[in-house]
Amino acid sequence: MSTAPGNQDIWLSPDQLFDGQNLLTDTAVHLVNGKCAGLSSADQLPTDATVKKISGLITPGFFDIQINGGGGVLYNTTPTPEGLAAIADAHRQFGTTALLPTVITDAPQVLEEAVEAMKDAYGAHGIKGIHIEGPHISVERKGTHEASWVRPLNKRSLELVRDLRDRDIPVLVTVAPEGVAKGDVARLVEMGAVVSIGHTDAGAAQIKPVLEEGANLFTHLFNGMSQMVNREPGAVGTGINSTAYCSLIVDGHHVADDMLRLAMRARPVKDHMIIISDAMPTVGGPDNFDLYGHQVYLEDGKLINKAGSLAGAHVTMFESVARMINTLECPAEEVLRMGLSNPAALMGLTQSVANLETADVEDLLLIAPDYSSFTFLSQMI
Repeated sequence: MSTAPGNQDIWLSPDQLFDGQNLLTDTAVHLVNGKCAGLSSADQLPTDATVKKISGLITPGFFDIQINGGGGVLYNTTPTPEGLAAIADAHRQFGTTALLPTVITDAPQVLEEAVEAMKDAYGAHGIKGIHIEGPHISVERKGTHEASWVRPLNKRSLELVRDLRDRDIPVLVTVAPEGVAKGDVARLVEMGAVVSIGHTDAGAAQIKPVLEEGANLFTHLFNGMSQMVNREPGAVGTGINSTAYCSLIVDGHHVADDMLRLAMRARPVKDHMIIISDAMPTVGGPDNFDLYGHQVYLEDGKLINKAGSLAGAHVTMFESVARMINTLECPAEEVLRMGLSNPAALMGLTQSVANLETADVEDLLLIAPDYSSFTFLSQMI
């Protein structure tokens, strides 16, 4: 077709179509003037319809709720609207069209600046809100976070979250039960924030009251948390047994594949697993960056800090989804939900993020049948 995506009326009939919830066959999508205008069974299209058959899968782009950086930019060190735009644009080229930029544990002023930047950047470049991961975490399970900046949840952090929520900006906050007082999580939830449990050394007895207050996610299950042992489920076992969501880094470095399979089989509720990238500036950028004044290097697909430990991830959402389908042999529909509709449901953004029928054509992907590659649909029509 020579018609520009913004001035068209066409039905596309792919091999498969993911509408944000279900993987469909024999279904066509109607595109009118750069917007999706509905779906139809491929054998019930209007007689005068312009129809183009396409090989592959049409889906909305992915929603990543944990992106620390990209394109050579780290949110913590460039907490500006321009920095956020650069991060979002770096990930967009790899199929992530919606994201929560993530600010990690740092000096109080960094969090202040990150929140101010989000106020200006929200709504542009696919930025759907903010993930505040720390500083209210456990030093014992801090991971690559800087221990000197770890601190209990305080009045100022609550004020910053309230300010964002008063502007209807979605907020995800990762805390450790050790880093909050009784009632703190309930206060955050009352504001409309989504609270996650992560970077914690707490056991089940300390975690369950936080769940009862409304925490509804475990941040990067298995990583940065107390582990399962025979007489103590730890954060890992408590998360798996709960009805909360659990996010996962599935790059093949952070969690063994067998543990991923085990966790997915063991969940008591469906569609409560979420793929995240936990990506750092090396995605779409150079192979090293500065974190807390020290260099982190990309080495054999892993990001290594000064202590020789993992420091975030060098992976994209598309790579993660493809790996879950091709290497772990998980059902494609389930995995696509993990990369799009499950995080959207967690954040209350299903209609705006994970609904093909209201999507912009510019945010749609065409994925190869074997999940080896993708292109933006707008480049194909």
